[in-house]
Amino acid sequence: MGGVCREVVTLQLGHYSNFVGTHWWNLQDASLSYDPDLVVPPSELQSDVLFREGLTLGGQITYTPRLIAMDLKGSLQTLRQEGILYDTRKERKSSAWDGEMVTYKECPPTKNSFLQDLDKLDEGEILAEADFNMSQLPQCPGGNKLSQRSVAMETVNSSLDRVRKGYQMEGSVRVWSDFLRIHLHPRTITVINQYNHDGESQRLEAFGQGEALLQGSLLEELEDKLHFFVEECDYLQGFQVLCDLADGFSGLGSKVTEMLRDSYGSRGILTWGVAPVSYPDSNLIKDVYHMMNYVLGTASLANHSSFFCPLTLRGGLGRRPLPPIVFPHLQYDPTLWYHSSAILALALDSLTVPYRLRYNSAPMWQVADSLAACGRKVVAAYGAVPFPMMQGSCLPDALHSYRDALPWRPLSACRELSDRCSFGQWVTLRGLEGQKLVSTLTPGTQPPSPLHSARCGEEVVASYVSSYYPASPLAVQLVSSPSKLTSPFPQLFHQTLSPKGFLQSETTSSPSVVASVPVLSSLQSSPALGPWLAALQQGACALDLRRVAPSFLSQGPEHVEMQETLEQLINLAHCYHHDNSGTSSDDDDDD
Repeated sequence: MGGVCREVVTLQLGHYSNFVGTHWWNLQDASLSYDPDLVVPPSELQSDVLFREGLTLGGQITYTPRLIAMDLKGSLQTLRQEGILYDTRKERKSSAWDGEMVTYKECPPTKNSFLQDLDKLDEGEILAEADFNMSQLPQCPGGNKLSQRSVAMETVNSSLDRVRKGYQMEGSVRVWSDFLRIHLHPRTITVINQYNHDGESQRLEAFGQGEALLQGSLLEELEDKLHFFVEECDYLQGFQVLCDLADGFSGLGSKVTEMLRDSYGSRGILTWGVAPVSYPDSNLIKDVYHMMNYVLGTASLANHSSFFCPLTLRGGLGRRPLPPIVFPHLQYDPTLWYHSSAILALALDSLTVPYRLRYNSAPMWQVADSLAACGRKVVAAYGAVPFPMMQGSCLPDALHSYRDALPWRPLSACRELSDRCSFGQWVTLRGLEGQKLVSTLTPGTQPPSPLHSARCGEEVVASYVSSYYPASPLAVQLVSSPSKLTSPFPQLFHQTLSPKGFLQSETTSSPSVVASVPVLSSLQSSPALGPWLAALQQGACALDLRRVAPSFLSQGPEHVEMQETLEQLINLAHCYHHDNSGTSSDDDDDD
């Protein structure tokens, strides 16, 4: 169905969540259509699901994410907490004090070249490497929902793309705001001043610390911001929550999702628990903290959400995980949050397609109900980033070439079982714009596989996935538009990829800049989650926290509460028992 925009409010809780979220919003911004007269057909994805219209104090129309982002003191660096769209600094200059005043100025952090170029574009200056002038842009007509800057962004994107080769961000990204390319609403960012982002003191490290945060002024601030974004929605379908799993934000996320459930119980709450591959300052004690936060966060977030899906490129969530996930056509540094978060954001851009479509969308509650039946509220994600398809090939040929193994990789540290059973899954393939979705065999030719007899792209994908998961509930959605990559998205791609992200038969001497990629993703409720959850529980039970990390317990939860949570986790694991799935956790026990 179309015609009704079902809005979503996004919450990002924690520094790595904001890394993933920044790449995510940059991807959304790159795909927005800024044609006020709708000369081109409307996008398959409805941007109003995620973005909101507003007015600055000067009456300028803006288009900003419907977003609440939380982080710690010192995490913003060059980004102003209130943003620059609604500048109220002039109003704060007046003072009743008549005496002498002394002003002390602190040198601001240095901006990288990308942020400096964004500032130039905001101020109407010309980029040195690009022929671009803000004064040449058309004025935003009255009543148009986008600001002049928003209407200009296609030109901004093209200008930044021209100088893309100049952005080597790997050495300059310290925090997520170092590569944020969009303006945020002043009600978006919440800074938790009780804890520091850097340094050894006042760190938000334990689940109990996060649980204790959501009270007093922080609770009031969150409720105020939620009411602001929710009350302007006409058809709110729910909330998507990105939450750090490894630190105290795991506990804060538990309380936030519990509050959302109590206040907006009829809406969908889809929680994505994110974790980086590694931490630069990790040690034995911190590894124990991380694992316990994974365990407590998984149990609590699943309990309070419509469904909970971990997202990580780690080989597991135990203390001794397998090596990071390898993608055949990506060259990334797993230790760089800037890299790993970019891959997760690309996958999330595909995984969330069902409830963002302009037509025939599936609201959050429908997606959750189909996957989280019978108490199975933890789901696993898989993705082919990018989807491996030869330039000029057809979809049946591409999938048939992977008949011996599925092309996707685990994105939830949960490997699929060999029996290929599933309680249900949503598969999304996006980005095959201009490619052939069905076979073009000449009449009378024997098709090499059932895929080549399918009549549409959805039927091709459904036939392929069903061959691996026979008799399992399946929903398939195809979106022709790809995920568009604009500066400063890192160039992680193998030189065999074309600018549109498809495989090339020959490798060029000078690598192409990949500007878009096709992505195949799967969101599954699988028997494999049973042994995965059991392994988490067993790893936690094997630790004597009172001896190894007594400070973790001193900050809560109590030992009895901990035991209750571990019991909940093993009960959750039993929900995934399947007669043919096997219950051994040998293959998935990474502890």
